[in-house]
Amino acid sequence: MTKLTLNGRTYEVDADPEMPLLWAIRDHLNLTGTKYGCGIAQCGACTVHLDGQPVRSCQTRLGDVGEAKITTIEGISGPVAEAVRTAWRSLDVVQCGYCQSGQMMSAIGLLSENKTPSDADIDAAMDGNVCRCGTYQRIRAAIHDAARSLA
Repeated sequence: MTKLTLNGRTYEVDADPEMPLLWAIRDHLNLTGTKYGCGIAQCGACTVHLDGQPVRSCQTRLGDVGEAKITTIEGISGPVAEAVRTAWRSLDVVQCGYCQSGQMMSAIGLLSENKTPSDADIDAAMDGNVCRCGTYQRIRAAIHDAARSLA
């Protein structure tokens, strides 16, 4: 039994500690906002926060989480999360939407560390978050918009 603190609640998950965190979140805790994309940490669809830092849950073993606090797209809150959520809506960033939870988790991670990111900062932070619809320009604009609203 693995104890997890996820979105502010404590859960016990009866699963192999080698299991990717993604499957514990989706299959054991029924939170499906975090998506499976590539399974090799290359697309970012599975991005969650561990103690506020974006990580790829498809390559994070359940047994390695320990006491870290996990936040999924369902549990985001606070001014940075709200700024990102509002910017995503106002700029109509989403196309198919599949990758967007991972994109938003990475954007929140960036803006939590850097309130005034440059285009290069955004490109570096968002590198590895793949959008097959090609919404990268709108994602960058939304991050700048969210940053302005936090200033």
